[in-house]
Amino acid sequence: MSEPTSIAVDQFLAHPPARVWRALTDPDLIARWLMPNDFAPVPGHRFTFRTEPRPGQGFDGVVHCEVLEVDPPRRLRWAWRGGRLDTVVSWTLVPEGRGTRLFLEHSGFDPDDPVQRRTFTLLDGGWRTHVWRRLNRTLTDLG
Repeated sequence: MSEPTSIAVDQFLAHPPARVWRALTDPDLIARWLMPNDFAPVPGHRFTFRTEPRPGQGFDGVVHCEVLEVDPPRRLRWAWRGGRLDTVVSWTLVPEGRGTRLFLEHSGFDPDDPVQRRTFTLLDGGWRTHVWRRLNRTLTDLG
């Protein structure tokens, strides 16, 4: 059995797509649920996320990103490069009742690279737990 190359998360959020879109595209809100950044929802815009360095994994704490796609309020994609990663994060929003079904895909992991396999495991757990909780809390705070 081969190792996975993508993280896929499907989550229902009890908030309308416009509010979820705002949380995904406003740099101040992104900082609340993900990391400090200089994001702008403009294709081609290069931005960074900053977090704790992990020298043992060859990661200096900076994720270099580029906006690849902006289709409000349905789809957002950005390149995610940091340490030995060269991956893509995609968000897809689908209206569902009074809320939003949010799909996350973080793709491009190299299953043959032991550092990337460990990073995959860390990010998979983080996307599924900490990030979703903080995103939902941010959305709730928006009222």
